[in-house]
Amino acid sequence: MVEKKTSVSTGNPQMDAILNGGFPTNSINIIMGQPGTGKTVFAEQMIFHQGTAEDRPIVYLTTLSEPVAKVLTYLQRFEFYDDDKIGSSIHYGDIGDELSEKGIDCVVPRLEDLIHTVAPKIIVIDSFRALHDLAESTQSMRRMLHRMTGLLTAFETTVFLIGEYTEEQSRTLPEFAVADGIIQFLRNPQSTKDERFVRVLKLRGSSYLEGLHACRITNNGVQVFPRLITPDVPRNYEVQNTRVPSGVDGLDKIIGGGFAQGSATLLVGPSGAGKTTCGLQFALAGLNENKGRSLVLNFQENPTQLARSLMNLTGKEKPPEGLELIYMSPVEMQVDSVIVSLFRRIESDNIGRIVVDSIGDLAMATSDADRLHDFLYALVQHFAMKGVTSMLTFESIDGITQNGSDARLGRVSYMSDNIILMNLNHDSKPPRTITCIKARGTHHDLAAHEFHIAADGLHIH
Repeated sequence: MVEKKTSVSTGNPQMDAILNGGFPTNSINIIMGQPGTGKTVFAEQMIFHQGTAEDRPIVYLTTLSEPVAKVLTYLQRFEFYDDDKIGSSIHYGDIGDELSEKGIDCVVPRLEDLIHTVAPKIIVIDSFRALHDLAESTQSMRRMLHRMTGLLTAFETTVFLIGEYTEEQSRTLPEFAVADGIIQFLRNPQSTKDERFVRVLKLRGSSYLEGLHACRITNNGVQVFPRLITPDVPRNYEVQNTRVPSGVDGLDKIIGGGFAQGSATLLVGPSGAGKTTCGLQFALAGLNENKGRSLVLNFQENPTQLARSLMNLTGKEKPPEGLELIYMSPVEMQVDSVIVSLFRRIESDNIGRIVVDSIGDLAMATSDADRLHDFLYALVQHFAMKGVTSMLTFESIDGITQNGSDARLGRVSYMSDNIILMNLNHDSKPPRTITCIKARGTHHDLAAHEFHIAADGLHIH
């Protein structure tokens, strides 16, 4: 006996995770969003994933938005497109002329005909919102929707209604009352780029992941980056008493014997203070720990520039084995996109140390300060749960003195187990000082110590 599927996969593992497995089978779902947000691409990506020769076919109906020929022309540009599925496992149809001639009363008879002739497992109607423009009244639209819902529910098919709905319309139009699932695509224009998001507004019988999830349109369809949430605290939590060396000459003595394994260190200082160099030394020190691996996530210096700095530190032309370098441009970056790349590396490559240089670039990549705060908090908690020791750099604007610190640190300082301030003042002697102002659970030195930067890195006096 074949086990009956209880969910319809979108073909996107990250979106399926947000939906807690996918859309419920035999459900009616609305995919809403303004033009250009990616809702049609998302639906087509899903049906090409679902379309197989061994299963019932899929029907995609266009109304008054775009003719089928135009839809297929642009569809062929995506990598998920498969010409062999057109006309066999996936059927495209245009009911625009019927709607113009007969009005919305033609919808139910057309669906009845498809059910008897094609027996589809999935039906997509794009755009369903356009039917309101042809309805004689709200009552006629409600009557048609009632007949359509009864027909589709009895036949056991999963339906997706696509439309350019606004949030106000989602609260008043009748199709939203009968929908089992509602997915919204949004686009937030910025000065140099657009932020794209997707969120689940409703999904009956599912514990879906709420909130805005970043997404972008690629050659392979809509790529989704689930919002990072704080991990659950394990029932059997064991405290790690292991200390790991910092890799910086003289720093271990100041912080009480090294960093606690799984701790997060916030390294703060002005431009040119040596934060990146300190981070690289920290990452290199992790390679000596039982064949450990380290990862450096950088938003300013590309791998070529970092390789030059590493060559000065190690004396070798190539980065040492076990050290991974990830570069992401802060101009095009979406904060949530960092998660997929970062956690794939942690899970598959046994990463023990991570350097994020710098979190100020993450702040520039998002227009929502609260979203960034939640992202960083969850990120640090995930590192701690996995036993990954991390160092996050932060560039101060006006420099750091012994008597004060940048006001922007308030929202991130409490997330860190350790805070180290690097001061650079060419008019004072000594010009460079380093201070450990916080080290949880450790007796540390609070004094400011002079340091200098040589070819092999930082040295604290």
